Amino acid sequence: MISFNKDSAWDLKPIPVSDVRDEVNGLLIDGEEIAAAFKTVRDQLIFTNKRVISVDVQGITGKRKSFSSMPYSKVQFFSVQTPGFAEIIPDSELVLTFSNGYVAKFEFKGGTDIGKIGRMISDYVLK
Repeated sequence: MISFNKDSAWDLKPIPVSDVRDEVNGLLIDGEEIAAAFKTVRDQLIFTNKRVISVDVQGITGKRKSFSSMPYSKVQFFSVQTPGFAEIIPDSELVLTFSNGYVAKFEFKGGTDIGKIGRMISDYVLK
């Protein structure tokens, strides 16, 4: 389950933007675009140019879904950990601390461009 709870951590694998659930596209506002998308086994995490959206798929059939949205304007602090040059496992990490005190930790598997995500968040946090 993905939700913005204190000290949550998720192992995320990249997915094509075309694989993002249709319901997420209905939540986007004018000018908002999906920058990157990731998934766990059933849940999804989407980074747009304005916020982070999580999709928590619930129940046996997966028909019930919970959507959470946290705008970058509510991020107070963030940190990025890039994979090392000679690392066997090229994982990276992003930690977001929101103004309400919640800390969300994302662990990305494989070749995720964590720098791109960090720059995008910086554009909103530092303005």
